[in-house]
Amino acid sequence: MRELERDPPITESATEAPLPALAIIGAGRVGSTLAAAAARTEIEVRLAGRHDALAAYRASRAALLCVPDEAIADAAVVAAEAVPPLELVGHASGATTLEALAPASAAGAATFSLHPLQTVPDPGADLTGSPCAISGSNAEALGFARALALRLGMTPFAVAERDRVLYHAAACIASNFLVTLEESAAGLLERAGTPAARELLAPLVLRTAANWTERGGDALTGPVARGDRETVAGHLDALRTNAPELVELYEALVERTEALAETQG
Repeated sequence: MRELERDPPITESATEAPLPALAIIGAGRVGSTLAAAAARTEIEVRLAGRHDALAAYRASRAALLCVPDEAIADAAVVAAEAVPPLELVGHASGATTLEALAPASAAGAATFSLHPLQTVPDPGADLTGSPCAISGSNAEALGFARALALRLGMTPFAVAERDRVLYHAAACIASNFLVTLEESAAGLLERAGTPAARELLAPLVLRTAANWTERGGDALTGPVARGDRETVAGHLDALRTNAPELVELYEALVERTEALAETQG
């Protein structure tokens, strides 16, 4: 009898039971971080690059592809060659649907996705307590994704396939664009002749983030919120002279902030 037939099925009860051997393909920031977290929980994990993935697939029952979005389909083609013993193939992309895993699905594997809703700036990032978006092609796959997320210390929540791009847009606005905004602010402070801009702005940024966490839109303050159009006009004049590349961005943010202020009364 094949090993696949001797092993118990992978279900949500895997939260308590030992999880199956896992191949993580892609040794970048996300792959390395997840592999390290898995190893700490005593999951049998194999971290491999795309070019030596097949051996890792064939020694595992589950695989998680932590490769660039455009490489997922090709990685799934290789994974299909290892089905069975490979039973489950997933990816760690936020915006990509399970359709990218179609080659593995066609070979008989159930498919899933697991995307930590957290910034991963380096391979040593700590994902403990982070939300984690999951999906699955069937109940078994969704159960495995949930069990794996829990075992890695994250809090799983389901995202429908049709909503994945919208979900990922929200994540990018909250994380990536925040860095862009703060770097823009730091650049303006430096142009004003103030050194150590990031250190000076950090307490303001962190307090604002904490206020938003606690109060949502009610945390909004500043000239737009109080209807001080003269100050806003002064900002725009200063930007046109000193940082014209930021004028359109500032105007767009003022428009969105005005709309938010109206909803907050």
